[in-house]
Amino acid sequence: MKVLGHVAFLLLLGGIWCQNNRNAKASGRSTKKSAGSQGGDAGQTPSGVELTGSTGSTGSNRGTGGTGAAAEAGREAAGGARDDMRLHFLKNTQVTCNDGTAAGFYLKEFRGSRRWLLFLEGGWCCHSKETCDSRYQNIPRLMSSSGWPQTRRGSGILSPQAEENPHWHNANIVFLPYCSSDVWSGTGLAPTPPSRPRQGRDKERDRTANATEYTFMGSLIIREVIKDLIPKGIKQAKVVMLSGTSAGGTGVLLNIDRVAAQLEQLGAEAQVRGLVDSGWFLESKQQRSPNCPETVSCSPEDAIKIGLKLWSGVVPDRCRQLYKRGEEWQCFFGHKLYSTLTSPVFVVQWLFDEEQLRVENIYMGGQSLSEEQWQYIQNLGGEIKGSLRDVMGVFAPSCLSHTLITKSNWMNFQVKGTALPRALHCWDRSLEATRNNRTPAKGCPFHLMDACQSPQCNPTCPALVDKATQQELTLLQMLVAMGLDLQRLGLDPQRDADSLASMVSNGG
Repeated sequence: MKVLGHVAFLLLLGGIWCQNNRNAKASGRSTKKSAGSQGGDAGQTPSGVELTGSTGSTGSNRGTGGTGAAAEAGREAAGGARDDMRLHFLKNTQVTCNDGTAAGFYLKEFRGSRRWLLFLEGGWCCHSKETCDSRYQNIPRLMSSSGWPQTRRGSGILSPQAEENPHWHNANIVFLPYCSSDVWSGTGLAPTPPSRPRQGRDKERDRTANATEYTFMGSLIIREVIKDLIPKGIKQAKVVMLSGTSAGGTGVLLNIDRVAAQLEQLGAEAQVRGLVDSGWFLESKQQRSPNCPETVSCSPEDAIKIGLKLWSGVVPDRCRQLYKRGEEWQCFFGHKLYSTLTSPVFVVQWLFDEEQLRVENIYMGGQSLSEEQWQYIQNLGGEIKGSLRDVMGVFAPSCLSHTLITKSNWMNFQVKGTALPRALHCWDRSLEATRNNRTPAKGCPFHLMDACQSPQCNPTCPALVDKATQQELTLLQMLVAMGLDLQRLGLDPQRDADSLASMVSNGG
């Protein structure tokens, strides 16, 4: 009876939705398929989730979604379905994805738990009609909910399995898909008419896109998700962890205090905490053209400067007060924003983040690398370490990679003998002790940065992969493959002689 009741309720929602004019216009986009890439991890599978449910048009999502009691029972019988996160669309239909389709979230409830983990997906942003049109054409899932599946399965810190996620598996887990393209900062509507119509099969998509404006409501989506979680028990939460990777990690920094204030206004007594993974960026050192309508010619600073106006973007009040009008973009950088936050934040950051390198047009495993670029890489680790010095909770391995907390093997990476789940648990215990006026336990570290200075000097680093051959390489092998003279750089090939010999014998 309970399942049938849910089905009836969903059918009612579907009927209401079908009368919503904006979303009805957008439903014509349901045939789009994801392809290509933009902005680093933007073109990848959604962070930390496996797509497990059926997809369909937005109309079916808001109605039955192609599921009923029989389909539900079939998935349960197949095993594992009860561990999936299930799709919920926002009750407030005025808060939407970029294309006007319904925004929403995925939820895996753990009955009786007073701990909540909210996760913001990453995927860079768009900041002009050209970049937004390109993003909409190539990666529609980051701008529309029309193809979202009914269920998703989490990995890493989003996993409900104790073996993979020892300290957070028994929390209520909420995944917020990124469909606002605004680094989770937008609060409104901005007109961005598509560029000139394309030919052939793209013509219909462009015609449909002409019928609507893009909306940028990332910050509002977070607010509405919190509201919709009230009947699920978030007001009774003891701890609420707002987490995210890449642009989602930056979104945590931008929204953590706002979420804390919202929950306090609702009467909740939860301690709100932030977990930022690979969202702690430094400003670009490259000189760029001041006229940068296209992604490839824009620095992150310029993209955010332009984007903030387009998105009607907001930054935390205490940070905004530090900068004059027009300089609010500086609050998107953690090392400038962190000291103004009142909520505790833990930062997970590879010291040689691949997305930070891409900002400088450095692609490890690509075709070439100059000596100047290698020097930038060597200096980067020290600069990021310096920017993290005053952060309370840190896990910063000396590795070349991007994102960590949603990797299924996230327990394998260590800094000074401590794995990330252990460091987060120690941070958790320390916050609880401080909150209860107790002395934090000794021998439980949560400020961990590698002492070694060079990339990949941590033995637990993820393997490097040649982009062309998909072959795993050591750092020295990769530098040679990218055209660098190791002796000229002062590197000793004998440190890795066996691997180098193997590469040469294989024609590398």
